Amino acid sequence: MTGGLFIISALTFAGAATVLSATFDWPDILREPTAVVLPAFAAGGPGLVWTWFATAWTYGILAVPILLLPAALRRSEDPALRAATYFGATSVVLSLIGFLRWVFVVPQLAEAYVAGDAATRTAVDAAWTAQHQFGGALLGEHLGQLLVIGWTIALSAVILRSRVLPRWLGAAGLVTSALYLLNQGDILATAVPGFPVWDLAGLIGSSTWGLWVAVLGAVLLLKRTTPAPIPQ
Repeated sequence: MTGGLFIISALTFAGAATVLSATFDWPDILREPTAVVLPAFAAGGPGLVWTWFATAWTYGILAVPILLLPAALRRSEDPALRAATYFGATSVVLSLIGFLRWVFVVPQLAEAYVAGDAATRTAVDAAWTAQHQFGGALLGEHLGQLLVIGWTIALSAVILRSRVLPRWLGAAGLVTSALYLLNQGDILATAVPGFPVWDLAGLIGSSTWGLWVAVLGAVLLLKRTTPAPIPQ
């Protein structure tokens, strides 16, 4: 079940994110000014809101296999894996906040911006920037990504140390984490102008990490375990 949920989350999120990218130019539009983002969001209508809802909760599925993984590997008492599990589950919650603000916060801002006069648009611009930096850049992207990278690194180290799963999976997890970490440059640049940015880091990092999660699920599905002894 744990392996299957990892695969389901990775594939369904990839599908929802692909639709979001095609219909809303995500994630590139995140760095556009208010005058571009909010009218584009309003033009997307209810369909775009539901796309964000699907994107959020297909990613949210990931919390379940993360929490189940220590038991699935029969390493519930491993302190490193237990700590990593807390990191991973918390990262999903923070990312959910980042995604779901597009469902519960942004629609009202977009409606007010499109229908408002110059003074209203100035006020909405300030409100948009505040929630976008706090809920998006800080919680969803910076903390959410750092914690899930921490989970990946810790899990990969456990795999390499214990060989509970193939070692190549652990090595791949470390490489994927390094690539994903480079995306922090783009996030920090929203607060620190001039911070070095590699434009492809987000696409390559998130794509390879999502693929690694799917492969982790497949390896768990194929893993043979010895049944626990039945008490007499």
